[in-house]
Amino acid sequence: MQITRCLPLLTLLPALAAAALYPPAATTPQADDFFGIKVADPYRWQEDVDSTDTKAWVGAENKVTFDFLATLPKRDAIKQRLLELLNYPRFSLPAKEGGRYFYTYNTGLQNQSPLYMKDSLNAEGRVIIDPNTMAHDGTAALTATTASDDGKWLGYGIARAGSDWNEFHVRNLATGEETADVIHWVKFSGFSWTKDGRGFFYSRYPEPRREGNQVFSDLSNHKIYYHRLGTVQADDILVYARPDEPKWSLGAGVTEDGRYLLIVVNQGTDIRNRLYYVDLKDPLKPDLGGEIVKLIDVLEANYKVIGSDGSTLLVKTDLDAPRNKVIAIDLAKPARANWRTLVPEATAVIDSAHHIGGKLVVNYMQDARSRLALFTGDGKPLGDIALPGIGTVAKVSGRETESEMFFNFTSFTYPTTNFRVDLATGKAEMFQAPKVAFDPALYETKQVFYASKDGTKVPMFITHRKGLKLDGSHPTLLYGYGGFNISLQPSFSTSNLAWLELGGVYAVPNLRGGGEYGKDWHEAGMKERKQNVFDDFIAAGEYLIKAGYTTSAKLVLSGGSNGGLLVGAVINQRPDLARVAFPAVGVMDMLRFHKFTIGWAWASDYGSAEDAAGFKYLSAYSPVHNVKAGVDYPAVLVTTADHDDRVHPSHSFKYAAAMQAANPNAKFPTYIRIEVNAGHGAGKPIAKQVEETADKLAFALHFTGTGTDR
Repeated sequence: MQITRCLPLLTLLPALAAAALYPPAATTPQADDFFGIKVADPYRWQEDVDSTDTKAWVGAENKVTFDFLATLPKRDAIKQRLLELLNYPRFSLPAKEGGRYFYTYNTGLQNQSPLYMKDSLNAEGRVIIDPNTMAHDGTAALTATTASDDGKWLGYGIARAGSDWNEFHVRNLATGEETADVIHWVKFSGFSWTKDGRGFFYSRYPEPRREGNQVFSDLSNHKIYYHRLGTVQADDILVYARPDEPKWSLGAGVTEDGRYLLIVVNQGTDIRNRLYYVDLKDPLKPDLGGEIVKLIDVLEANYKVIGSDGSTLLVKTDLDAPRNKVIAIDLAKPARANWRTLVPEATAVIDSAHHIGGKLVVNYMQDARSRLALFTGDGKPLGDIALPGIGTVAKVSGRETESEMFFNFTSFTYPTTNFRVDLATGKAEMFQAPKVAFDPALYETKQVFYASKDGTKVPMFITHRKGLKLDGSHPTLLYGYGGFNISLQPSFSTSNLAWLELGGVYAVPNLRGGGEYGKDWHEAGMKERKQNVFDDFIAAGEYLIKAGYTTSAKLVLSGGSNGGLLVGAVINQRPDLARVAFPAVGVMDMLRFHKFTIGWAWASDYGSAEDAAGFKYLSAYSPVHNVKAGVDYPAVLVTTADHDDRVHPSHSFKYAAAMQAANPNAKFPTYIRIEVNAGHGAGKPIAKQVEETADKLAFALHFTGTGTDR
């Protein structure tokens, strides 16, 4: 392979910035043929993250970036304030398992949150698992945790260095000792114990080939296994596999009563799924070799089992109900003519539903805001559970046979708070409330609706200090996602608080492609309709400018993963819209995303360049392929991590190299910040989170001209 070394490129920065010398970036004559069209890929070599050339480039880019970030005048002060804001006790939502309560608790600045256990609600909690002891740099993260129904065992997962790969372990809850049970090569799976407590179901991929980087190995042939305690992984029972469908994803879970094993089959990230089951017969002596019954074996809708009542499954589905409904399917009479609707589709989207204490708890989403409602087991309305205000119910927990329920509530200025509900009375009481060192009374959130390019009304939350003058003087951070049926509801973030305290405005539009208005809203931002998402984001920025919140010179665009793609595509299409852009761990090469790790699964939302129609619309907006020379792009800080096995880091590498090469003398710079020993974001240590956030906020203030006067 011929590699041409480019000369070092001198970037001339504005008066606000110091001059930077971009590292040399190799180019190759690589080009691919797509339906008769040749497309260059000069940075293909960066896909090999372990090569000497790539490692050298990463080191050189990081030196340039961190040298510049170290000069930003507000960086240290922002970091200190972030530490102050983060230094408060944080509890996860309690879950009752095996007669005990489990939750995570962080005293404030611990890199990872340890898992605690209580024997009763009012007892003192004790640490069961502390991931902070598992890695000196805090990069070992606790993932799935589930106790056996008899309360004897705890299954837990550990992910290292930000990878999606998990290693499963089992701990004796009575003695605190580890068993010899260790499960390797797990991704996208939890534990599901059989009622007898003798073992659990899980999903895993085959062990990757030894050659090459195992972290970034291709993901195919997901399989469901049963592990019996006290045995080695090689002896695990294969429950279900589909070698004829190597890209299917398989999940398994046992109903709370232990009677049925449910098997959920997905194709990529398509929200539609198949639903199978195994009748385990006697929950205390389960029949692990029972027949797999294909209850729903067509890809037509989303089916999520929320509980069971004898032989009846309670299911949330969007079948003939784009905003979802709850139905009952009696496995003794499974014909569709016998399916019963318990909670019908409404104007608001059913975001989640739960079967707790014999009742149905339905979490509605109306204009991206939560409403929590109760129904009897057969669907008769019992009224709403009062919430503290406009915000989000992010999680609900409880058991089918107990009347105690927990939920958490949050908003942009309301720290995530846990509530306990007595379902016999419907009364909610605050259970665990954090205390953060800021005054929420100083800030306000409003929701506006603006018109996108095609006239579609799009909601947006805007948070800022009360009494804000709409004179266009405020640095404004516009955060977006718009994809995969994911909804952006109000949520609490100390990073955003720091931005607000610096005089900033924080805005979150609910772009098409998300799930805020159900199936139709999601599909309006998929595949050939993806441009709608970009148009919605652009229109959000234009609204903020026209309404007097900010100007283009003070607007900051931010998004991660699919949101990183959003930012990259938008600044290619509208480089004049904003002054600063933060594309984080973005999907930037839309012609090759499906060739890495789990990337093939995203074709359900994006489409694929392997067909002519997909190539046409993907190439039209792919960030890497639409960078142009001679364009005044915003100041860009790309962020990624060397262990990101969700969105391969080469996406960001190629994009940064293309931006730097296209405009070496640009008015504003493009930097890339590459976190070492980290991944896509989940489980990132507090210390790394604080460092990155301080860098980004200081960068934003610097290039919006407010870094020295606040």
